[in-house]
Amino acid sequence: MATEAVEISKSEKKPDNKPEKKPEKADAETKPEPKLDMQATLTAMKRATHKGIPSYDQRVEWLDKLEKAVLANKEAFIKAIDADFGHRSRQETLIAEVFLTLDAIQHCREHLHEWMETESRPVSWLFAPARAEVMQQPLGVVGVIAPWNYPMQLALAPAAAALAAGNRVMIKPSELTPETSKVIAKTIESAFSSEEAVVITGGPDVGEAFSKLAFDHLLFTGSTRIGKVVMRAAAENLVPVTLELGGKSPTIIGPDFPVDVAATRIMHGKAFNSGQTCIAPDYVFVHKSKLNSFVDECTAQFAKMYPTLKDNPDYTSIVSDRHHARLKGLVEEATAADVKVVECNPAKEDLTKSRKMAPTLLIEPSDALLVMTEEIFGPLLPIKTYEKLDEVIDYINAHGRPLALYYFGYDDADIAKVLERTCSGGVSVNETMFHFAQEDLPFGGVGPSGMGHYHGKEGFDTFTKKKPVFYQARINSTGLLRPPYGKLVDMVLRFLTGK
Repeated sequence: MATEAVEISKSEKKPDNKPEKKPEKADAETKPEPKLDMQATLTAMKRATHKGIPSYDQRVEWLDKLEKAVLANKEAFIKAIDADFGHRSRQETLIAEVFLTLDAIQHCREHLHEWMETESRPVSWLFAPARAEVMQQPLGVVGVIAPWNYPMQLALAPAAAALAAGNRVMIKPSELTPETSKVIAKTIESAFSSEEAVVITGGPDVGEAFSKLAFDHLLFTGSTRIGKVVMRAAAENLVPVTLELGGKSPTIIGPDFPVDVAATRIMHGKAFNSGQTCIAPDYVFVHKSKLNSFVDECTAQFAKMYPTLKDNPDYTSIVSDRHHARLKGLVEEATAADVKVVECNPAKEDLTKSRKMAPTLLIEPSDALLVMTEEIFGPLLPIKTYEKLDEVIDYINAHGRPLALYYFGYDDADIAKVLERTCSGGVSVNETMFHFAQEDLPFGGVGPSGMGHYHGKEGFDTFTKKKPVFYQARINSTGLLRPPYGKLVDMVLRFLTGK
C-alpha cells in the first residue's frame, strides 16, 4: 500500500516532530543495536540456498514459527503501532495488521502442498515418448521493503509468501515507524536463524543500500515516485521487482444505488486508518441529482460511526506532523480556490493540538488542485458529479491506472461496462477495500500503480521460478532432426510445414 514516506532516497526527510505517544525513557536508555552487514548477510543466505530446496515440512515449520511469533508479539505490535502513530485504533491494528498477517500465513500453509507439486506438461507427438514437467523452485533470497502505513502486515505477509515458496527473506521496515520496526525485528529473530530471515533497520542511507542489493527478487510497497527509484536501483543487478504502489483510486456511485448505503461504506473506507491506505477511496463521482443528499449522508453516516474524534479510541491519528501539515495544505489550497469544504466533525471538537484530522469533503474541486493530482493518503474526500456514466469512464481512462476502483450499483450492464472499459489493480463492487482482504485474489497494481502480484497462489508464484524440465526417453526419434540432413528429414519437414 502506497505511501510517500519510504526510506529509499536520501532526499526523503523524517517527520518534523515525534509521535504524541513515545517511550522516551526506554529509547534514551537503550544502547544502539549493532548494524547487520547487509551484503554479508545476503551472501550467507545465498550460500544457504545452495544446500538444497527446502522441503514441504521445512516450509510448514517456517510458517508455524512465524505464526507463533506473531501471536506471541500481538500486544507488542498493538502498543508499538499506537506509539508510532500517536494513536492507532486497537481494532484497526487487529483487523488490518494481525488478522490479515495471520490469514496470509494460514492460507499459505493450507494450500502449500498443492502449490509445490511439480506440474506434468504434454510434449508434442514429434518428441514422444519424452516427457515434460514444470518444477516449482525457490528463487533464492527475497528482499521486502515495507511502508509505514501498515508496517506489520506489509512486512510480514509478503515474507510469509516468500518463505512458503522456500526462499530466505530480508526485510527492511520503514524508519517512520521505529517502535514497530523493533517488534518486527524481535519477531523474526525469535523464530528464524540469520540464514533464514532477518530484519534490517535504519534510515534513508540503509534503505537506499538495501534496494541496490542483488536479491533474487525484490518486493517494494510505497509511492509511485519512490517505486521508480527502487526499480532503477534494482535494474543495476537485473533484480526482478514487484512494485505495490498507489495512485488515485476512483469511486463511482451509480444512479440506482441508495446514497445512504454508499456513504456508509465509502466513509468507512476513507476513515479507516484515517485514510492512510493506498486503496482508500481517493475521490468520488456521484450523479449530479444526488450530490446534496450524498454530502448530507456522508456527514450523517460518519457521525454514527464516529460520534467524537479527539478522544475516540476508534479514530486513528495522522502518522506525523509533516503529513498532517501536508493534508492541511491541500484543504487550504482548495479553500483559497473557492471550493466548498464540508468538515465531518460531529462534536465540533477543536483538533488543533492533535494530529487527528476530521474527514473533509471537497465539493467539485478543479483538476488543477493538488488534491486531484496527488495521492491524498488522508481523510480528505473530493466529490465530483456526472450526468452519464460514460463521462466518468472517460475521466478515469484519461488518468493514470489506479490501484483500486469502486463501483456502487445494481445494474449488471453498468457494472460490466465499468469493469470492461477501465483498467485498475483491483475492484470492489458495492464495497471499498475488501478485495484486498481476500487471500485467494491476487493483489497488485498496473502501470503507475504497480507491477506484479502477491497474496495467495499468486504470491507463491511471484517468489517461485517455474523451471521447465524436458526428459528425453532412451529410445527416441529426435536423431532425425540432426545433420547431416537427408531426404527423410526433408520429407518430415514438408509434412510439418506443409511444403
